[in-house]
Amino acid sequence: MKGQTGLMASIRNWYRPRAFLVKCVAIGVVLAFVASACLAQLVAIQLIDGQTTAQAATQSRTQKVVVHSMRGRILDTNGTVLAQSVERYDIVGDPWAVSTFSPIDCGTTKAKQAGFCHSVNGKPVGLKGSAAVARMLAPVLKMDAKELGAQLTGTGRYVVLKKNVTPTVKRAIDDMHLGGVVYGLLTSQRVYANGTQLGALLGGVDDSGKGVAGIEQMKNTLLTGTDGYVVYQRGNGGEEIPGTTTATKAAVNGSDVTLTIDHDVDWYVKQALKEGQKKTGAAWAIAVVQEIDSGEILALEDTDDIKAGSDQAKLTTSRAVSETFEPGSSGKVITMSGLLQTGLHKATDKFTVPYSFTKDGQEYHDSSQHGSERWTLAGIIKNSSNVGTVMASSRYTNKQRYEFLTKFGIGQSSGLNIPGESCGQLGTPESWDGRTSNTVLFGQGYSTNALQLTNVVATIGNKGVRRQQSLIKSVTDANGRTETLPEGTSTRVIDEKVAADVKDAMESVAESYSKVVSVKGYRIAAKSGTAEVAGSDGRLTSIVADFTGVIPADNPKFAITVVMKDPKGTYGGMTAGPVFAQIGEFLMQKYNVQPSSPRKNAIAVDW
Repeated sequence: MKGQTGLMASIRNWYRPRAFLVKCVAIGVVLAFVASACLAQLVAIQLIDGQTTAQAATQSRTQKVVVHSMRGRILDTNGTVLAQSVERYDIVGDPWAVSTFSPIDCGTTKAKQAGFCHSVNGKPVGLKGSAAVARMLAPVLKMDAKELGAQLTGTGRYVVLKKNVTPTVKRAIDDMHLGGVVYGLLTSQRVYANGTQLGALLGGVDDSGKGVAGIEQMKNTLLTGTDGYVVYQRGNGGEEIPGTTTATKAAVNGSDVTLTIDHDVDWYVKQALKEGQKKTGAAWAIAVVQEIDSGEILALEDTDDIKAGSDQAKLTTSRAVSETFEPGSSGKVITMSGLLQTGLHKATDKFTVPYSFTKDGQEYHDSSQHGSERWTLAGIIKNSSNVGTVMASSRYTNKQRYEFLTKFGIGQSSGLNIPGESCGQLGTPESWDGRTSNTVLFGQGYSTNALQLTNVVATIGNKGVRRQQSLIKSVTDANGRTETLPEGTSTRVIDEKVAADVKDAMESVAESYSKVVSVKGYRIAAKSGTAEVAGSDGRLTSIVADFTGVIPADNPKFAITVVMKDPKGTYGGMTAGPVFAQIGEFLMQKYNVQPSSPRKNAIAVDW
């Protein structure tokens, strides 16, 4: 028994140190396995996933920022800016970042370390998060602090606080050191220089900067630039990390469009129209000024008070191109042109003209009672006789009547491509009834607009050659290359001698109005017109009065048309005529036009 006890003790003594060794080895093996696993994971992160992780980190810092292009300018013929885009900024907040914002009080160690501090009117902000940022921004953005705080509250990353602020406001916000919390995005704002002048004609752009009306729409493709971009990495404060730019594309600004419009002339024309409207009580008035040699439109105005770029301008077409009307007796110059060009009559042919005249069961009469008058064809035009015009046209076929109306541009587009332009209405000879076939001789039974009517008299002033009217003078791209648009087509409508005789008759018309329509030192050749049009009740209860012509008559430089709706005084010569003369006088002075020579050898109007 004693021997067994000793044996067991010997065994325990032998096993105990060895068991401890086994445990140590086991623990060592486990630790070695854990270390190996950590090493393997470290190797995987550093060598296998390292590139992917680095790329993910880089991507999280990388931002592609759009570099906005500027829309091209619209200029007048002398380079005066009518419309342009100016530098503006949209102020954007990051609500998620704002929630963690804690202002740094001035004078603290933290402020010294950061190199900046936050305050409101020199005092500590006193708040944190959205309330603090709102309190700082409110005075600069001129907004309510509570409203700003509400916008800046949330988990989103992007909210526009205010659009189109000036660079001055943007710099003031930059000085607040809110980088990564609030920042400005470069954009632009379309501004117009002249209030209601050319308002509807210039039109406007939508929120995206696209032209939606007027010239802005008409030349949108040219005016629109191409945005660029820059790709770089941002720091925690939202700032660009130097040297991290990886890709760029320069923005290309839109082209500048230069009009034929002369700002000074157009301004004066609008004032003259306003004065004429006030004197006559007209519902509205329109005027066009065209340079005869070139066909360029120098002024295109009306009395509407519409500001360029306004919602109204975006929804309204310029009355000067959209309003159509019967020209009334002004249309007789087309009839005289056709009668002379076809050889049916000479300007000196003699007629005995009664007050009223019946043809094919239809009665025609003049505007005022008179006995049988002995007038030449030129006298019929001077006295604006409907009866004489119908009598003189007995052999003038419907086909010829239609032919010369269309040759002069009646019922056709001006070719200017202005959005909303109305071409008027001119039926075909087959559609004319027995009365309409004669009323078209004296400007009724069809409608026209002020641009068309202006080009009729400009054609006569241009020795019978009709020029394509133009409104766009040139286009200058972002690199400064200017392309002057080619002149439009020219078409001979009537012979030079015919044009001279018609102009002579028109000069006799102007002389008959010399007490109210005159420009000292300059001769005028013109025609007045008055036509009944539908009123608000749908019946022929309204009047359109017009006066259109060229000045100087002996060497025509400009064609002018003035149109009025429901003026007191009714007749075009008495209402629209004085405005014509006022505009004509300004043109003669502005362009220093040589005075007219005395009139000689006028075509007889009586016999």
